[in-house]
Amino acid sequence: MNALSQAHEKLLPLVGQEIGLSDWFDIDQTRIDRFASLTEDEQFIHIDPARAAKETPFGGTIAHGFLTLSMASAMAYQVFPALEGQSASINYGFDKIRFVAPVRAGSRIRGRFTLMDVQKRSEAELLRKHALVVEIGQVDKPALVAEWLSLTVF
Repeated sequence: MNALSQAHEKLLPLVGQEIGLSDWFDIDQTRIDRFASLTEDEQFIHIDPARAAKETPFGGTIAHGFLTLSMASAMAYQVFPALEGQSASINYGFDKIRFVAPVRAGSRIRGRFTLMDVQKRSEAELLRKHALVVEIGQVDKPALVAEWLSLTVF
């Protein structure tokens, strides 16, 4: 049995189970400002604390939804070990992304991953789908929920 088939057999029983929980990541104003500059998304709700406090229901600035989503890669690195024989893991996209609650500046977030499906896509690729819930410290609602696809290449 080749490495891809071994990985497939190893992952199949885990479908429907939580795979892991990342560490917390701080989402401070500096990180938000850097993201705004890099993406050229400098809407005041992200970069102007005084105006955001005065003109929005958030009480201050909030992180970009795409900043929160972009942290998923760092979270996944912590949670997913490399599979034996794997040469690469490639972001394949999303079947669903919903931004459920704002991430206020000064918050922290972490990712909770559940394996939803694993399929042999070819003789060299496994396609995995994970449910991702990005939690916000001390907040009941998650920041986002997503169904994330990744290709593991052997």
